[in-house]
Amino acid sequence: MTTMQTREQEALNAYLKVLQSNGADDISLERHREFLLTIFPVIEEADFDSAAYRDAVEHALGRLDKREWPFGLAVAREYFHFWIKDFKSIAALNAEGGFNPNPVDWQPLDIDLKALWKMLDTAKFATAETWPLKAYTLALRQAGADKALVDARIKLVKILLIRLREAPEKSNRNYRIVVDATVPLLENREMRRVFFTVVREFYHFWMGDPDAASRIGSATGSTSFV
Repeated sequence: MTTMQTREQEALNAYLKVLQSNGADDISLERHREFLLTIFPVIEEADFDSAAYRDAVEHALGRLDKREWPFGLAVAREYFHFWIKDFKSIAALNAEGGFNPNPVDWQPLDIDLKALWKMLDTAKFATAETWPLKAYTLALRQAGADKALVDARIKLVKILLIRLREAPEKSNRNYRIVVDATVPLLENREMRRVFFTVVREFYHFWMGDPDAASRIGSATGSTSFV
């Protein structure tokens, strides 16, 4: 076993141990293990950073049914902290109950991107949806974004908001589930990259963070791969 392989395996063992302590049974642990083993051949040769990890995950997801993407993205996001040995984030997530053995217990309805784009033509948004939309739009403009960029990002946000209506409650977890269920609908890697940037930024407006505008342009930190 090489040093790189040892790193991946050690991270996997630590991750599964945390899941088990949070109530994961043998079936759940095996499902997590099986997905992560599919990315090992790529990440064991990759640079030790978020960009290389992201590429490995996308490569693995490309071989799976798109209905499996939300689970794969959720697992890969959690495992990333173990892979980079970010013990501070692991401890914080564990304390907050962040390591759920069943990370995807519901999903928005299965729909294609063409249908979602069409829905935007007639969609009406409630006040609770309009406020963060307007605040995000203003923040983008104040950050120097041109009209074309703002319009494109707001369209992605509206798609997200439409799908969030199906969520059982407003929470960070359900926000992530909707994001992960929407990613496989996007047509290419570049669009997915933009979408991840948008949803990271918009999340703070959606949650009513008074400092949300300060997050614009800083949504690609090294502590997350998506």
